[in-house]
Parts: sequence; C-alpha cells; structure tokens
Amino acid sequence: MAGPLFCNAVKEYNLIIRDALVNAGFDVFLPQESGINADKMHTSDPVKKVEMGRKIFQKDMAEVEKADILVINLDGRVPDEGACVELGYAFASGKECFAIKTDVRTAEFGVDNLMISGAVGGRIARSAEELVGMLSKI
Repeated sequence: MAGPLFCNAVKEYNLIIRDALVNAGFDVFLPQESGINADKMHTSDPVKKVEMGRKIFQKDMAEVEKADILVINLDGRVPDEGACVELGYAFASGKECFAIKTDVRTAEFGVDNLMISGAVGGRIARSAEELVGMLSKI
C-alpha cells in the first residue's frame, strides 16, 4: 500500500484501508508499520538522515517487488511523491495497480493527474468497500 503517512489522521485512515483489505483476505504491507519510517529521521545528524532515507527506500522498493498488487492512496492536495515513485515502479514492473481517493480536489484540468490515472488504468475507488470490490474481481 502506497500513500502519505506523515500525520496521525492519514495514518489512521491507512489503517482503515489496510483492515478492509486484510478482512477481505489480502496480505498488506503498510510502510508506516515497517519499523523504519520517516518519524525516525528527526535528528540533527545528516549522515543518519541519509542512512535512514536509504533504508526506507530500499525496504519500500523490495516490498513493491514482492507485491502482486499496488494500491495507492491519492488523498491530499496532490498525491504523495514517494507513493508516486512506488506506483511508477509497480506499473513498470507489470503489477496490477489500483487507487483509492476520497478527496474531491484534483490537480489538473478538473481531473486527476493523467499519468497517475493512466498507471492505475482508471481504477480509482472512492471508499475502502469499493476498493475491496475492485480487487476481488482480479
């Protein structure tokens, strides 16, 4: 699962999505639960920041490689940059890609970013229940 994970509200919503997917029988990797995440980067030591960033990147990319499906949470004014990298990598690797978006804001011309909606094949759920329904069909 890819998406923003930098504030409590988003982290709580990520858990709701994860729980819906797990309850439907899917195994879910949620980066905020990996034990190596951005909240550990609050240090004045630049070497430790770079090292932690490298660990986060390597872990997330390894999980995308192992995955059969990538789900990106598109909520927010614009999609999370890191999640977009994960989506691009998953798409280029031939993975099934889906999105969930409950946010009414759009970035371009009154629609979602065309590169993102293209990578998910227009499969953008508006709720956790709709997402589970989409995934259950593959």
